[in-house]
Amino acid sequence: MDSGNLFSALPCSLPEEAIDVLLEQGKVRIERIVSTGHATPSGEWYDQQREEWVVLLRGAARLRFEAESEERNLAPGDWLHIPARARHRVTWTRPGEPTVWLAVHLGESCAREAGRADPPGLPGG
Repeated sequence: MDSGNLFSALPCSLPEEAIDVLLEQGKVRIERIVSTGHATPSGEWYDQQREEWVVLLRGAARLRFEAESEERNLAPGDWLHIPARARHRVTWTRPGEPTVWLAVHLGESCAREAGRADPPGLPGG
């Protein structure tokens, strides 16, 4: 059995989000995502075929669903269920400090899908 610590080896800056697959079995994929000031590029939206449950473990972030007019501020301990096909984007993560997410993807496809060919991870991606 593999084990580890979700807060080990956290960089203060990254050229792009770091996505570590912690477990992938059947219809479930669990990822640790580390952001350091990353956001979904302007005008782009995640549009995933799988459900996602995500919790912010460390740092701070803002996320927006296309169907909502307001952004959601996320602090450690805040979690979201993102239904399949719910277009969403990360609008901000705190720069210079690791923002750590735990994402659980549920459903038929094991491949992470979004509204572009090679998406960064977040929440959810």
